[in-house]
Amino acid sequence: MRRWWWLFDLAVVLAFVVIGRASHHHGETVAGIVSTAWPFVLGLGAGWLVVAVRGRTGARLGDGVVVLVTMVAVGMVLRVLVGQGTAAAFVVVSLAFNGVFMVGTRALWPRVARHA
Repeated sequence: MRRWWWLFDLAVVLAFVVIGRASHHHGETVAGIVSTAWPFVLGLGAGWLVVAVRGRTGARLGDGVVVLVTMVAVGMVLRVLVGQGTAAAFVVVSLAFNGVFMVGTRALWPRVARHA
């Protein structure tokens, strides 16, 4: 599983985007999802680049924090640069939702893996 954390993180980001778009009645068209997701996907790539440069696998709790913070920071900056919204509540929700899954799963994974 250690090599596949990036795929898990990508699934979390896409779930965040789809749920957010649905809850705001923006629709789940492919174009709409891509329009909302791309800043976060690029931010996710930046976070994973930081983890990789540090020689890490991405499986540790600290790696999840680095990926999360980088993803949200880069994603929000990109949203500002292209004129998309970055309300404070959106930043908080982004950190909370993605953090619960990206960081929370890494915190629980050692316990789950031991019992499997």
